Amino acid sequence: MASNSLASNVITSSSLSLENQLNSARETPLFYRVFGLAGAGIMLDAADVYVASAINGALIATKFATVAQGSIFLSSGFLGLFFGSLIAGYIGDFYGRKKAYQYNLLLFGAFTLLAAFAPNMIILTICRLLAATGLGAEIVTSYAVVNEFAPVRRRGHWSGLTAIVANSGAPLTLLIATFMIPTFGWRSMFLLLGVLAMILWFARRHFPESPRWLLTKGRTAEANTIIKQLTSRGLYEDDELKSQNKAVIHISFGKGLFIAIVAVSATLLCQYTFTTWVPTLLLKRGIGIVHSIGFSAIMMLGAPIGSAIGAALVDRTGRKKLIGVSFVAVALLGFAYAYETTTVGIVLNGFLLTVTLYILIATVISIYTNELFETSHRFRGAGIANGVSKLLNVLMPTVVAMVITQFSATFLYYGIAAIAVIAALVIFIWGPETDNKIIK
Repeated sequence: MASNSLASNVITSSSLSLENQLNSARETPLFYRVFGLAGAGIMLDAADVYVASAINGALIATKFATVAQGSIFLSSGFLGLFFGSLIAGYIGDFYGRKKAYQYNLLLFGAFTLLAAFAPNMIILTICRLLAATGLGAEIVTSYAVVNEFAPVRRRGHWSGLTAIVANSGAPLTLLIATFMIPTFGWRSMFLLLGVLAMILWFARRHFPESPRWLLTKGRTAEANTIIKQLTSRGLYEDDELKSQNKAVIHISFGKGLFIAIVAVSATLLCQYTFTTWVPTLLLKRGIGIVHSIGFSAIMMLGAPIGSAIGAALVDRTGRKKLIGVSFVAVALLGFAYAYETTTVGIVLNGFLLTVTLYILIATVISIYTNELFETSHRFRGAGIANGVSKLLNVLMPTVVAMVITQFSATFLYYGIAAIAVIAALVIFIWGPETDNKIIK
C-alpha cells in the first residue's frame, strides 16, 4: 500500500511538472505545425458557411431552388454542424482529440464533392447535411487544440491569430465565388472546397495528440514525449511576459456551460443570420447576383479585420470587458442597419457590423469558450455550446424566410440587436474573467 501511494504521488508530481512546462513553453516547430493545420481546417469551416450563403442566392436566382427550399438547404447545414459538434465533443473528451478530427475532413470532403453533382435539391440537401456533420467537428477541435497546445500566457494571442487565419476564408471565398459562380456555376465552388478538404485531410494524418488530454488520462509517458518537442526551445521566464498573474480558477461545468451557450449562441446567431442572408437580401433590393456577392465580399473584408482587432485587444482589455462591449456595439449597429437605404450606407454599415461580429468570433468562439472548461470536459463543453448554437441556427433560415416573405427584413436586424443585448447582460453579470488564468 505504501509503495502504491508513493508511486501515485510520483505520477501526480510528474504530471504537474509537465503541465507547468506546457504553460510556459516557447513556441516550437511542432506548435507552429499544429497552429497551421488547425488554422487551415477552421478556415475551411468559415469558407463553407459563406459558400453556402453565396450558393443559396445563386440557387434561388437561377430557379434551381425556391426561397423555402433554400432555407431548408441552409438549415440542413446547421443541423449537420449540430450533430458534428456534439459527436466531436464526446469523442474528443473520451477517446482523444486526435480521433475527433481524424476523419471529419474526409467526411466533409467526400460529400462536398458529391454535392457538386447533385441533380436536384433533395440530393443536394442530403449531401449538405452529411458534409456539415463532418465539418461540425472542426470548430470544436481546431480552436480547442490551439488553446491546449499554446502556453497559458500566450493563449489569447495564438487563439486570436487562429481566428484571423480562419476568418480570412470568408472574404477570400466570396471573392472567388464572385468570379466562379457567374462563370462556371455554383457547382464549381463545391468542387473547389471538396478538393481542398481532401488535401488537408491527407496533410493532417500525423497530427499529434493533445498532451494536456494525455495528462488527464494518466498517460504521462506519451505526454512527456510530445512535451519534449514543445519545450525544445525552452520556457518563457516570468519577466518576459507582460502579465505575471498565475491565478488558478475553478469554474463549475454548469456555470461554464450556461455562459458558453449564451455567448456562443448569440455570437453565431447574429453572425450567421446577417452574413448568410446578405446576398439574398441584396437580391431582393434589386441588386444583381454579381454585385450582391461582390458587395457581400466587401463587407466580409471586415472578418479578418475584426478578428485581428479581437486578437490584439483580448489580452490587454481582458475577455469579459471586450466581449460585453462588443455585444453592445453589435446591438447598436444591427439596429442602425435596419434603416440604411443607400448602397454606400448598406455596405459601410454592413462592413462595421461584420468587424464587430468577428471581434466576438475571435474572442468568444476562439478563446473564451474553451477557457470556461477544464481539460477533462473541454471538448464536451465546447461541443454542446456550439451544438446548441447550430441547432438554433437550424430554425433561423425558416424564420428568416418567413420574415422576408411575409413581413420586412427590418425585423431581422431588430432581432440581432435584441439577442446581442441579452448576451451582453449575461456576460457582464455572470461571466468570469479568464484572462491569463489556469483553469482547474
